[in-house]
Amino acid sequence: MASILTELGKTKQVFTDIPGSFELNPVNGDLTKVVNEQSVKMSIKNLLLTNRGERLFQPNIGGDLRALLFENVTPAILSIAEKEVRRTLELYEPRCNVLEVVINGNIDANFVRITITFTVINTSDVIEYSVLLDRIR
Repeated sequence: MASILTELGKTKQVFTDIPGSFELNPVNGDLTKVVNEQSVKMSIKNLLLTNRGERLFQPNIGGDLRALLFENVTPAILSIAEKEVRRTLELYEPRCNVLEVVINGNIDANFVRITITFTVINTSDVIEYSVLLDRIR
C-alpha cells in the first residue's frame, strides 16, 4: 500500500499487488502491477478459490467453496455459501466493504457463479465482480 499527496495536501491510499501471471512491463522490464480496484478484485478471487489449509503457515485463509461443486444446489447450500463468502472477505480482505453477495448454481452444468457487489475503502464507486467455480471432469 502506498500513499500519494493530493492537491489538497491530504494523502490518498493506493493499493498495489503483483498479478499472478508475473508479466513484465515492456517499457522498463519490471514486473507489472495492478492497483486499487483491480488489486482488490484479484485478492477476492484468490481468497475464494483457496481452500482452507492450502496455504502454508496460514491454514485458516480461504473460502472452502470448491466443496459446493459436489453438493446438490439447494437454497440451504446457497445460503451457507453466501455466509462463507461474507465471512472470508470480512476477515481477510479489509480493503473492501461487501454490499451484496449473490450466488447462482447450475446443477446441470456443474458450476456456481458468485457475484459480489462491494466498494473499495475510501471510495464511493460500487463495483460488481463475479467469480465462477466450475468442476473439471
